Amino acid sequence: MDNHLDHMPVLSRGRHRNPKRGACFMELASYLAGERWSDHPACTHPLLAALARLVNDNTGDESRAKLVRLVPSIIGLASDDLRVDARIALRCATMALPVAAAERQLALAVSVLAAEEMLARLDGAPSGRLSETSRRAMAEVPQAAEQARRFSRAARITEKGFRRYAAPNAVQLAVVGIVQACINDPDALLCRLLEESIDDCSALIHGAETPVVTAPVHA
Repeated sequence: MDNHLDHMPVLSRGRHRNPKRGACFMELASYLAGERWSDHPACTHPLLAALARLVNDNTGDESRAKLVRLVPSIIGLASDDLRVDARIALRCATMALPVAAAERQLALAVSVLAAEEMLARLDGAPSGRLSETSRRAMAEVPQAAEQARRFSRAARITEKGFRRYAAPNAVQLAVVGIVQACINDPDALLCRLLEESIDDCSALIHGAETPVVTAPVHA
């Protein structure tokens, strides 16, 4: 791929009419996949593509150029499996929760529990399980975590509602939370979020998922 970089559109914010005007992350993916020029190509799961667009648009110019190496890895990650949505939402919420401002922590903690609940339901596992990654993230914000547990016990989301609203909201909240966080390099964390989300999707879609260590949720 590096040998062809001089002939590729340059990554920049927003949508672009054609490659000569530049490209966002997903437009470049459509270009490399041989699809019609679009920032919503069929080659990538819609929620993963949404995350890629958000990371692209909220990353500085210098850091955005470093995202190019990830574009080929997002091509072909398409699936109707709701577990993909849940994995993306969970990765986003757990990564943003420890660094997000206090006013966003409750919503992110609720997103963590909703994604875990949906994964348990889809896997036929007992309700209330929590991965080690989620346990660590929730432990960073104990007050928000306790409020989220109380809220989640009184609410039950449908699969349709999770796909259409809860999962996309988790992704949006996470990116905004990281961008506005008081950390040294939010761009680096955004890049890591996208890279690890791509890895999660690849493992799930291609059937090479590693076991998840789980533990019960404590009230």
